[in-house]
Amino acid sequence: MVGAEGEQIGIKPFREAMQMAIDANLDLVNVAPQAKPPVCRIMDYGKFRYEQQKKEKEARKNQKIVDLKEVWFRANIEENDYQTKFRNVVKFLNEGDKVKCSVRFRGREITHAKLGQKILERVANEVAELCVVERMPKLEGRSMIMILAPKAH
Repeated sequence: MVGAEGEQIGIKPFREAMQMAIDANLDLVNVAPQAKPPVCRIMDYGKFRYEQQKKEKEARKNQKIVDLKEVWFRANIEENDYQTKFRNVVKFLNEGDKVKCSVRFRGREITHAKLGQKILERVANEVAELCVVERMPKLEGRSMIMILAPKAH
């Protein structure tokens, strides 16, 4: 048994421990039921729950949810279109999101998969200082997909 101030009280029968908690106007909380013998603590359970909820809320507030943004390229993309999509990739990485870069092939373009791979490798090379390539370009069906993750600062 552990007292209200964190001091070790020792092994006590349940009724005696309960009486000690009632005398202190606190609760008897079983903190380690699987231990032999079970460990109980005298504490204000309402205050304890409130503190736990406060800690959990603070932890949720501080965590960053990482989204997966997707940017589509085409195998025969023009330079201006490429630059526009590239700026979006950079913006998403700076915001701390992962980016899924895809090259979509239509019709017979699939026979020129090397063009799509060149585009994705160009993107990866140009944003190398901002991110890590989480998944290298890989052909899946009619799309070639690469995933970029922002570097941890």
